[in-house]
Amino acid sequence: MDKLTENLAELGNGCSLPISLEVIGERWCFMILRASFNGVRHFEDFLSEIGIARNILANRLTRLVEAGIMSRRPCDHDKRKVEYRLTDKGADLLSVIVAIRQWGEKWETGVRSNPVLADAKDRQPISQISIRAHDDRILGLDDLCWIDEAELKSHAADHSGSGNRDDMVVRPLKEIGEPSAA
Repeated sequence: MDKLTENLAELGNGCSLPISLEVIGERWCFMILRASFNGVRHFEDFLSEIGIARNILANRLTRLVEAGIMSRRPCDHDKRKVEYRLTDKGADLLSVIVAIRQWGEKWETGVRSNPVLADAKDRQPISQISIRAHDDRILGLDDLCWIDEAELKSHAADHSGSGNRDDMVVRPLKEIGEPSAA
């Protein structure tokens, strides 16, 4: 069990969560991303759309470009202007932004945001973002556990990827009183 407990003081060493938060974990970055998902591309439009100070916007856009989340390039129709576009890396943040929005609707505002995010094909509101198992079951906190990567690799090598996994060392995610491995 000890090898599944991480020292919270050392989370920055190889853990993806603090590294990710360094790039996007600030209010204005989320607002810029939200505006980008809504088609905003130009500096002046970001300013008017989200009500951010010029120096903060310039700083955050630079950080997002340096992180590879957005690209900066001259506009096709006017080479004097610059546009910012989400990269594939940035587009992958859509589910994160939607999940945070849905959480806020449930726990902070108590009402669905307007406009409602819908499926373009059938014009129906999207479902709640969820954690899903390999077989598409929706998982909750009690359904999750931590398994050391070496244990997974060892089990896959010893059992050809099939068979019973009950012999694996696991730590339930929702253990009370133990440090998080997240």
